Amino acid sequence: MLRISKKTMFAIEAVLDIAYNAGSEPVQSGEITRRQGIPKRYLEQVLQQLVRAGILSGVRGPRGGYRLARERRRISVGDVVRVVRGMETAPDPLEEPTGSELGHKVVRPMWLRLQDHMMAELDRTSIEDLCLRANEAGIESESHSRIDFSI
Repeated sequence: MLRISKKTMFAIEAVLDIAYNAGSEPVQSGEITRRQGIPKRYLEQVLQQLVRAGILSGVRGPRGGYRLARERRRISVGDVVRVVRGMETAPDPLEEPTGSELGHKVVRPMWLRLQDHMMAELDRTSIEDLCLRANEAGIESESHSRIDFSI
């Protein structure tokens, strides 16, 4: 079974949380931690990398936090996954020069094709798509509950 790393899952959840719960104010990391249960040590590291990659923008100050750097329909899950992959320090076994002839000529090419298919699907899936799925699943957005229509 292909597995997703904790950092990758946390990064996707954090970006989705910001997209789904952002109102007029930036989303603070503490709010994400509270809603998603993501450990702060993972979250801050991932959020900073997502800012450097141009997926999020950071807002400084006492009411600061994070916003999407571009429209949620223009951010793919694949974009987020690539940022986390760039953070990983462990060597990719597919790039190791050691291994058997079967591994190099049969197993690795098969695995690379699977990765290509998976990344193509992640690239086709936008953060907007995930927000729509969250809404369809009945997950309440805190930005919607904070909107005050009184005059």
